[in-house]
Amino acid sequence: MREAIIPMSESEARQPLPSVPVFTTEFSGEDDEPPGKPRRHPLWANVPDHQWNDWRWQSQNSIRSVRQLRNLLTFSPEELEAIGQLEGDYKLAIAPYYFSLINPNDPDDPIRRQSVPSPLEAQNPSGYELEDPLEEDLDSPVPGLTHRYPDRALLVTTHVCSMYCRFCTRKRATMVRGGWDAISRDDQRMIDYVAAHPEIRDVIISGGDPLTLPTAKLRFFLENLAALPHIDVIRIGTRVPVTLPMRLFDSELVELLSSVNKVWIQTHFNHPREITPESAQVVRSLIRGGMPVNNHTVLLKGVNDSLDTMRKLMRGLLRIKVRPYYIFHCDPVIGAGHFRTSVWKGLEIMEGLRGHMSGLGIPTYVVDSPHGGGKIPLMPNYLVSMSDDAVVLRNYEGMMVRYQAQDQPATIATTKTRGVSSLIQGTQSKLVPEQNERMARRQAFREQAEAEAEYGCSDHTGCGSSQPESHSRFAVTLPMISDVAETRSAPADKTMESRTIGSEPPRLVPLSFPTAPPEGEVA
Repeated sequence: MREAIIPMSESEARQPLPSVPVFTTEFSGEDDEPPGKPRRHPLWANVPDHQWNDWRWQSQNSIRSVRQLRNLLTFSPEELEAIGQLEGDYKLAIAPYYFSLINPNDPDDPIRRQSVPSPLEAQNPSGYELEDPLEEDLDSPVPGLTHRYPDRALLVTTHVCSMYCRFCTRKRATMVRGGWDAISRDDQRMIDYVAAHPEIRDVIISGGDPLTLPTAKLRFFLENLAALPHIDVIRIGTRVPVTLPMRLFDSELVELLSSVNKVWIQTHFNHPREITPESAQVVRSLIRGGMPVNNHTVLLKGVNDSLDTMRKLMRGLLRIKVRPYYIFHCDPVIGAGHFRTSVWKGLEIMEGLRGHMSGLGIPTYVVDSPHGGGKIPLMPNYLVSMSDDAVVLRNYEGMMVRYQAQDQPATIATTKTRGVSSLIQGTQSKLVPEQNERMARRQAFREQAEAEAEYGCSDHTGCGSSQPESHSRFAVTLPMISDVAETRSAPADKTMESRTIGSEPPRLVPLSFPTAPPEGEVA
């Protein structure tokens, strides 16, 4: 049965593509909060909407050769020669929709880096890159199936993608011309293997991209797997919502996915610009069909290896109700070394995410370890020290606290100690960094509450009717902060004063925003 993505024929590839000048106008919307505005390259400006929104038209008009690219993007002669040589080894496919997300004025554009061949793919900078860095083939009891974790199995159902990511961990099969011949699959044997292993509870349908399969072939996998009573979850790993969302404009496909109540979608947004009105639309369609949508992001140098980009991406995903699930460290696959960052960069990004944005938007950072070791989570170290009865913990601000680890009296040392040692020995309960904004806010609230108390306000409902209306409104918005565990002398500088303006009654006027007084020993 024919795969859904239709490649360009050789005769079509030989036909000259109309030469279109590279954009000379400003690439707008770079700083838009996702989902951004719809985009369309001038080459396809006059394509009717009904064609543009047809996944078949997008597939048939995908860019599949360097000859086409050189009319659309700027390359140096050396780059053209190098990627022309790569074309014989690695496949290329970029749908017009996804290509339109590229800023053609920027040779380091993050969408371009993911989809357009680079001379760096011919290099192996560390000598560490491998064809099969995860050793999936060694954990394959049946052609096309990987059984690594006790209760999970992965099925490679196709070698076709709507866009070939230049960092793909299965580059040996999906992108190398003829590479799929070395990795055969047997669809029925894969189903039979899962049926014969009741310990398998979770099946990942992968590829390639399984949403490029004909609907009938996808139905074969979904219905056969869903019929197995021991299968709880069927995950579909796909980048179609990102690179070709029009495929999910197909009501027949969405109805099939919705009809199997075990289906979860794992998609793959790597950059906030990929979150578009079209991708948001298909995510809504999937969620309405009862499918949770999780996201895998790959940490990629020059694409998303900055905290600002990752924060924007995670916020954008939450905005369209996609759960950020994993950030993968880029695998050491041949041809992808230039995408790999240090592990420290990943930890730095995680440090800047946790505590600084909603916990719903915090993915797990993982390394898919060599020798088939599987995913290993990494995170900044929030456990600073420990003893028999207490631990020292660090929060996102750098504040360190002593936490009683067992329900027993604390061991209080009499020796004078400083720093973390004072927390372990119990002579202090916390260490607070200088200029801590949260502590400054806490002190400001306390001082405002004290000022309210001078007017006889005794609860959180505002002052009595005898107080000026303006003061009553002010009091309602500033709740009393009670912290009996912390005592300190009154601050020397008042932050509010009573001031009479003309014939108006007295009102509270802020003098300045207070700074946090020292609390305990400063870290």
